[in-house]
Amino acid sequence: MPAPLDPVIAQIIPLLPLRDPTTMTPQSARDSLRALAESRAAVPPPPVDIVADIKVKGGAGPLDARVYRIGTNSAPTVVFFHGGGWVAGDIETHDRQARNLAIETGAVVVSVDYRRPPETPFPGAFEDAFAAVRDVFDRVAEFGGDAKRFGVAGDSAGGNLAAATAIACRDAGIRLAAQLLVYPVTDVVGSYADAHDNARFPSRTENAEGYFLTRATMEWFCGHYLADPAHASNWRVSPLRAPSLEGLAPAVVTTAWFDPLRDEGAAYARALEAAGVRVKHHEGPGLIHGYFGLGDASEVARAEARRARADFKALLARGA
Repeated sequence: MPAPLDPVIAQIIPLLPLRDPTTMTPQSARDSLRALAESRAAVPPPPVDIVADIKVKGGAGPLDARVYRIGTNSAPTVVFFHGGGWVAGDIETHDRQARNLAIETGAVVVSVDYRRPPETPFPGAFEDAFAAVRDVFDRVAEFGGDAKRFGVAGDSAGGNLAAATAIACRDAGIRLAAQLLVYPVTDVVGSYADAHDNARFPSRTENAEGYFLTRATMEWFCGHYLADPAHASNWRVSPLRAPSLEGLAPAVVTTAWFDPLRDEGAAYARALEAAGVRVKHHEGPGLIHGYFGLGDASEVARAEARRARADFKALLARGA
């Protein structure tokens, strides 16, 4: 039997945003995530030695990014992509996640603000993510300084971008040491609206509503990200549909038991393993989508996130 929903998280769910796509607009989604982040302003953020706002190359011009660093010695470098359904989220809403990643892995973390739909639909976010990774990799001496300990990470839609970027890096000859995919979107064929495609992943029905992220909200996100629904079968949108996953960087994949995305994340972990990729899968018992951002309140969430980051740290330390 799976662990029951963490009672602390059960009390938090009614306070979380993005749960009603019938009234949500792109701006209201962005505002609500910002407001959630700002509501924790009285809680000091995890301390890092260096925080610096910079620019990195994107698919169509410079992008805002933020660097987090512990100390000044040679270190791994990780490019991080925030979640928010591609539409919402930014480097401010995910500041604490980036800080924890830097603290617990010792890596220099570069958090990237990619372009968002509906202003810039697919492939804008993917092109920005890949361009940013190439730019940071080419300038790694300015960051961690060790090209052999270079990785990508992201949560939710950011996990989708990290997974797709890892495939693009393989194809471009950029050797990554590791990828951290936190409850990633991996297969959006059907855009969460098609009953046949949803049936492939039982968690889309089991966790369709009631646990913060809903299937209807995912349908809303996809409707904004994909100007053409046919794009859903492209591996840059659905990395589970990639022709081959062989030769990809070792991966840490986390899922959450009470998450509509649970089964597609688990399917991606299995597909990576079948392709010969080293994988550590954390199933997130008792947890919901977004739990990496709930560690200040939930010990269950904090412990699970720390385990995943520890595994990611170990993979980075091994080097490419």
